[in-house]
Amino acid sequence: MGQSRVVQEQEATRPLREDIRFLGGILGETIRDHEGPEVFDLIERVRIEAFRVRREEVERSAVADMLDGTPTEVALPLIRAFSYFVLLANLAEDIQRDRRRAAHVAAGEPPQDSSLAATYAKLDAADLDGASVAEQLTDALVSPVITAHPTETRRRTVFDVQAKITALMRLRRRLEPGDPGLDDTELRIRREVLTLWRTALIRLARLRIQDEISVGLRYYDLTLYDVIPAINAEVRAALRSRWPDVDLLERPILRPGSWIGGDRDGNPYVTAEVVHTAAEQAAAYAFGRYLGELVELEKSLSQSARLVRVSPAVTALAEAGYDDPAVFADEPYRRALHAIRARLSATARRALDRLPDNGLTTDAEPYPTPQAVLDDLDAIDASLRDSGDALLADDRLAALRHAVETFGFHLQGLDMRQNSEVHEQVVAELLAWSGVHPDYASLGEAERVDLLASELLTRRPLLGPNARLSELAAKELGVLRAAKDVIDTFGAAAVPNYIISMCTSVSDMLEAALLLKEAGILDPGTPDGSPQSPVGIVPLFETIEDLGAGAATLAAALEVPVYRDLVAAAGMRQEVMLGYSDSNKDGGYLAANWALYRAELDLVEVARKSGIRLRLFHGRGGTVGRGGGRSYDAILAQPAGAVRGSLRLTEQGEVIAAKYSESGAAHRNLESLIAGTLESTLLDVEGLGDDAEPAYELLDDLATRARAAYAHLVHDTPGFVEYFRQSTPVAEVGDLNIGSRPASRKPTNSVSDLRAIPWVMAWSQARVMLPGWYGTGTALEGWVGDDPARLARLTDLYQRWPFLRTVLSNLAQVMAKSDLDIAARYADLVDDEHLRDTIFGMIREEHARTIRMYKAVTGHEELLSDNPSLAESIHNRFPYLEPLNQLQVDLLRRLRGGDDSELVKRGILLTMNGLATALRNSG
Repeated sequence: MGQSRVVQEQEATRPLREDIRFLGGILGETIRDHEGPEVFDLIERVRIEAFRVRREEVERSAVADMLDGTPTEVALPLIRAFSYFVLLANLAEDIQRDRRRAAHVAAGEPPQDSSLAATYAKLDAADLDGASVAEQLTDALVSPVITAHPTETRRRTVFDVQAKITALMRLRRRLEPGDPGLDDTELRIRREVLTLWRTALIRLARLRIQDEISVGLRYYDLTLYDVIPAINAEVRAALRSRWPDVDLLERPILRPGSWIGGDRDGNPYVTAEVVHTAAEQAAAYAFGRYLGELVELEKSLSQSARLVRVSPAVTALAEAGYDDPAVFADEPYRRALHAIRARLSATARRALDRLPDNGLTTDAEPYPTPQAVLDDLDAIDASLRDSGDALLADDRLAALRHAVETFGFHLQGLDMRQNSEVHEQVVAELLAWSGVHPDYASLGEAERVDLLASELLTRRPLLGPNARLSELAAKELGVLRAAKDVIDTFGAAAVPNYIISMCTSVSDMLEAALLLKEAGILDPGTPDGSPQSPVGIVPLFETIEDLGAGAATLAAALEVPVYRDLVAAAGMRQEVMLGYSDSNKDGGYLAANWALYRAELDLVEVARKSGIRLRLFHGRGGTVGRGGGRSYDAILAQPAGAVRGSLRLTEQGEVIAAKYSESGAAHRNLESLIAGTLESTLLDVEGLGDDAEPAYELLDDLATRARAAYAHLVHDTPGFVEYFRQSTPVAEVGDLNIGSRPASRKPTNSVSDLRAIPWVMAWSQARVMLPGWYGTGTALEGWVGDDPARLARLTDLYQRWPFLRTVLSNLAQVMAKSDLDIAARYADLVDDEHLRDTIFGMIREEHARTIRMYKAVTGHEELLSDNPSLAESIHNRFPYLEPLNQLQVDLLRRLRGGDDSELVKRGILLTMNGLATALRNSG
């Protein structure tokens, strides 16, 4: 980097440094005022020493030596201080990122990739045929699905205070020195920092699922309710202006979903009551917002019939308005809007058995569907435009129309999910009780499929009203019957999918179908009619083996006539979910990523041969080890034909807060999902051409090598699980109270039974980050050997192929956050010296090998050469990470040495919270 470029970069980051210094100064003063000068001085000494370590002025052990033996009661304010330093630094970085984007736009530079403006430019350059675009975007859908997977470690209160400080810091930047509002703004910032310091970082009690439902809905209040409909309108207008002869995007492309309250895989707290609660709270939010908007519209649309022309449709609506014809007698829009509010209030009361805010007590006729509401709003819109008042129609009314079209009465689609093993148990019990078969579990796969297919064609239910069932079966059917109630009340879009975890066979899919039939959701049809279900059956392929067999499983299911008829009744649309977390835990980073890519290739081929429209649902987590990384890049890294206008993906834990807590961030992230979907659907982004098959074969080889290296460590090395449990805080992750689900599926010591979130989170805390890279170095080195031509081949693919480029870029981001000097201190917690030396030795060697091969393949001198902003971020937060890690190791040693006091336990949890904040991901 030239000297002028360095100066430019330093000048560009000057506001960030100033913000961090300002916020850090306020936090320091707050600590000194409320904890005393001794605590403040210790924090300062540790911070200064950590900076000296970063500058390599002292040995790496300097901070550890300084903190060694620190009394627990002194360690706690230290941990809190460094956790809040990091939180405030994150806040400053987010503001800086927005500042850089604004500067980019102000400078008139070309739009950046992942923005819709850049995507539109690419589509314009491609000169695409309108008919082809319309076919590719048939039933287009981009659906971020919010889950309750527990990786968000911040409490809601802390999150709210952080949001207030962010807003105040933005205001402060706009004020000039001497401005009378500057002192007041800085005083308000001090007040919020004090509130932050006086607020406990961690929860005393585990979140209940009702809390998770409320937290998920909170993002609609923050951003999603306003941002999603606006983007839908923008995208539809942009595409239709380019291809006016075809009716693109009949339905809004962006339609959100949720798992919170419907995902009962491993969560015993999801019950029929919870399903009702989740659906009703979502609907209540939607009705409340609509009614509130109608109140505001009634205030603002005050046009007089003496001054404007009004359509007959609006006149008819106005006549159904206020009972007293004298009220707003010559203001038809106000009366019409009141009529709509009355009918919508009646709709809400019928659905919720209560009246939301801004509702009217009325005997008006409820609306049968959201489309009926939209028809009335559209009538007002058309009338305004006919009278020349389009400017008014394009304001609040347009926003409400787009919202109703997007969210309907349900707000978000609530997915159901359960493990295939549970389905098998329940179906076996139902078949035995009804006398259909006494021992379903003893049947082979072909026999199961024949039996289930036959049952799906009968209108006879398996159970009568007096059936006596086990607790499990009664609960499962109760949940599904609650889902049926939700569909009947709020429409089919309220429960769009039933996901089968650990799906391995056709019978797994048909078992779910049979349970839907028993609940009254799936209609078996008549002798002259086909079966149909408003709820799609979605197999989830999770392990590497199941991903490899997924296409064959789907093809076999489509050969079963009754299942094929169900898919046909759904417009030949079949959704398949791909699991990123378990496949990674099963086979390692590179093998899992390639297994997912290969599975998509095979599924696309099945879709082509069978004539179905395939929609893929990506079960991605926040970290790279669970499928995380930039969503735009991940979408472009999909194989050709895997997107086709439709995409769903999970949004989990801390990622939800990072993406959707602020309007600008929410808009950018949702925009990038649509941009990636449009490009991957309409353009050739894979870039391999005739080189595709040789490239695939090369990755087959690399994946095999990587999986073998990973398995040698994780599955084959004696004592590995014990090493993992002793060298990481995995046992303590479950005490963080960050979610309602247990940390393990089963109470065993097996890696396979441990949930992916604590697996990844524990390695992250110990700074190994093993799920995001292990095995890749061995695979690359083994394949290349000493052959420069092979290395050149990999470099060429890295430069041309989005998949390989994304895989290696994400790997580099993970490895940049790893720190094996810190990890060595965690390894010292392992009692068995031989076990410690063996396994940590393997980790250290593979770590060095992977970095070496990454640099060789990419040509980069550093891990983050292509991501300087992340490199700067990691560099800046090093002094805060160092003491948090050192204190965590020390406290773990005390706990495991017998000091199980509340203070020690609380200190460990605080360090986990602080490290998750500092690393900007957890699980």
